[in-house]
Formats: sequence, C-alpha cells, structure tokens
Amino acid sequence: MRPLIHLHFPSPIPYSTAARLQESLVARFLASKPPSTLAAPPPHIITAEFNPVYTCGRREVGTVSTEQQKYLRANGQADFVEALRGGQTTFHGPGQLIAYPIIDLRAHKLTPRCYVDRLEKSLIATCARYNIKAMTTENTGVWTTEDDKIAAIGVHMRRNITSHGVALNVGTDLSWFGRIVACGLEGKRTTSFEREGVDGESVEGVGEVFVEELGKRLGVESVEKRSAEGYEI
Repeated sequence: MRPLIHLHFPSPIPYSTAARLQESLVARFLASKPPSTLAAPPPHIITAEFNPVYTCGRREVGTVSTEQQKYLRANGQADFVEALRGGQTTFHGPGQLIAYPIIDLRAHKLTPRCYVDRLEKSLIATCARYNIKAMTTENTGVWTTEDDKIAAIGVHMRRNITSHGVALNVGTDLSWFGRIVACGLEGKRTTSFEREGVDGESVEGVGEVFVEELGKRLGVESVEKRSAEGYEI
C-alpha cells in the first residue's frame, strides 16, 4: 500500500481553491480506471480552513432562494456555494478543520458505508486524543452529546472515488451557525474543541492527528505531508 499524501493549505482559503484541487485529483483517479493503462495515483487527503462560506448539499441545489442566499452572505462577510456532497446546508470558516480524502474505495476494499464508518471512528479517535468524548447518534456526524455536534460529514462518490469529507470544529466562531438550521436538524446545537474546554489547539495540528487516525483505518503504511499550494497533479 502506497503512502497517504496529505496536502495542507497553511492559511484560510476560498472554498473554490480546495474545490479545484479536489476536482483535479478526482479526475486523475477516474482517468486511471480500466480500460486505461494509466497508473492510479496514491490516496490523497486535503486539509484546510475556509474563509466563511455556507454550502448546501446536492439535495438542496437550486432550492435556496436568492433572498436566503443574500442573508447567508451577511453583507459580503461570507460566501454561498452549492456542492455535490451529501447532507444539507452547513457553515465552514476559520478555526474549522476541513478534510477531503480522495481515495479509490476498491483499492482499500471498502464499501461506501464502511468508508463513512472509518471517517466517524477517525473523528471520534481524534477527539479522544484531546480528551473530548465523542460519539455517533442516529443523526449524521459526530457528537459530544445527543444534541451537540462537533463534526459534520458529507461525502460524494463517483465510480468508487471519494471526494468532500468532514468538517471538525476546533476554534470555530459558532455564532455563524445561528443563520441556519445546521444540517437541517431542528433543536440541535454545534460545539467545538474550545466550547468543550480545549483551548489553543491549531487546525493544522488537529488535522495531522485526524489524517494519522484515518490513515490507520485505511491501512496505509505512512503519511507524507506536502504543501497544497502550487501542488502539481
């Protein structure tokens, strides 16, 4: 098994920057599918922090009104993007770890359900490394209580190639979630490392822990961290 290539953006970026890199990687994986004779790329994972942005999942594409989009953009303080991932509208911003694994599920002998399970367990293990007790519930994502969500999961798969992934709140300004019903769940709250009493942790550091935990569950031999800025596909 080849190493997991960890591509990290060191400072907050627009959503579109990560999306372009992700799309290029997915295209490379798809181009190597049979009957192609191109070598398949190694597994990749992108980690980043985004500038403030609200994204909606594929089920909501075309349903968010112009008026609602204007409200979410908060007088130019945030962006609004329609995404291909599963799930409903959520927020991404500084202080939040975004992790997008781009892998071929068949190469790791995983079904889609097993893959999501690996993401959940990796998030729970990451939280545990910081003495935060997290769990899954009947609702998607990872939670610290039945009502407090610390991480969202929204993935996309095309011919067994994964994209999109997870968002874990580290030092996120949680007031941004007040503009939406996060992930469509009425009466639920969002939480973060800081709200759970873990202060001073960097998104980059937490990202390295998450990538390590996911790498274990994917069965990779090692992780190679590289700068995502100017990365050549």
